[in-house]
Amino acid sequence: MKLLFFAAAFIAFIDVHAQNYKKLHFESILCDTHNDVISTCLEKGYSFDQNLTGKTHSDLNRMFKAGVDVQVFSIWCDGTQVNPYAFANREIDTLYAWVKRNPGKMMLVTNSTELMQAVKQHKLAAMIGVEGGHMIENSLSNLDNLYARGTRYLTLTWNNNNEWATSAKFETDSAQSQRKMGLTDFGKQIVQHMNKIGMMVDVSHVGEKTFWDVINTTTKPVIASHSDAYSICPVPRNLKDDQIKAIAKNGGVIQLNFYSGFLDSGFDRKEKAFEARHAAEKEALVKEGKNEFFAWNALFLKYADEVREMRAPFHLILDHLDHIVKLVGVDYVGMGSDFDGISFPPQDMDDVTAYPLITKALLERGYSKTDIEKILGGNFIRVLKANEAK
Repeated sequence: MKLLFFAAAFIAFIDVHAQNYKKLHFESILCDTHNDVISTCLEKGYSFDQNLTGKTHSDLNRMFKAGVDVQVFSIWCDGTQVNPYAFANREIDTLYAWVKRNPGKMMLVTNSTELMQAVKQHKLAAMIGVEGGHMIENSLSNLDNLYARGTRYLTLTWNNNNEWATSAKFETDSAQSQRKMGLTDFGKQIVQHMNKIGMMVDVSHVGEKTFWDVINTTTKPVIASHSDAYSICPVPRNLKDDQIKAIAKNGGVIQLNFYSGFLDSGFDRKEKAFEARHAAEKEALVKEGKNEFFAWNALFLKYADEVREMRAPFHLILDHLDHIVKLVGVDYVGMGSDFDGISFPPQDMDDVTAYPLITKALLERGYSKTDIEKILGGNFIRVLKANEAK
């Protein structure tokens, strides 16, 4: 009888715990600062307000199921386009169309006041981040126009360099050794202009020299919209401990990326083996006119069983978060999933609807309600407010 009593009590405890984490998750404001679903939809002919389950990591209805309150939609192209500024505007037009078709579910927001209005109205607060400084085409006027259309952060580089900043991918490349590293004088002017107009400076993707030039130039808190900790996974896209400390000192925030290659130090070896096995098939897709990034994505979908085995363990998201918190405190970390821009999310994070598992894991690791509210969205909102033009 005692065994039955304790078994029942344990089941009741587990049930209450489950309800508690879900209650906390859906009562908190969850801000995800990086999602590439616009690019994915344009490439594949989808629309965010369709049911895209099994096709993408996210869609409008799944955002509500996930408890996502604020989504920064990435505006992205790889830099090979003839007119990347026009391409960026085309993607913004796409987001505008989604919002216009769904006025009861989505709201374009450009500041913290509008963000809170959207949350109170139970609408998805849609924000814009431009991923790659090449899209301003070396023009402050273009930067101003993107701001006027709602852009609230600019990632200074993507994987490609531009004429005024070097990226993490190329800054240590010997082929680029003659190129001036970091920010040029015009690059510093861009950072200063962003500070002035109220646009957040995003240091994800930038090279180390560019990062330190930004820290020494900006007068406002920066954001790393989708980056992880180098100490756990030493890849150029991740932030070293001294960079994490500098962001905290600056009052900024690091939003964690869910890409297995930035979470798991063993992933690179597994990915190279996959690429070697399927290189000929990828080349055939490129010859047919498919962008290399999307050619690989097509193969990742085709060989889903292989991909599943390569994905990082779920706990590594929390390990990266713990590392940052232990280093600088709980006020400087948040969520920037990179959903629909990554092909290898961690185990158990198949799509955006798995977000409550992170809240559950945070509780299990001993984070308080206040801490979790900061991590899920409060820290990002603080940085947004600090950047708003006065």
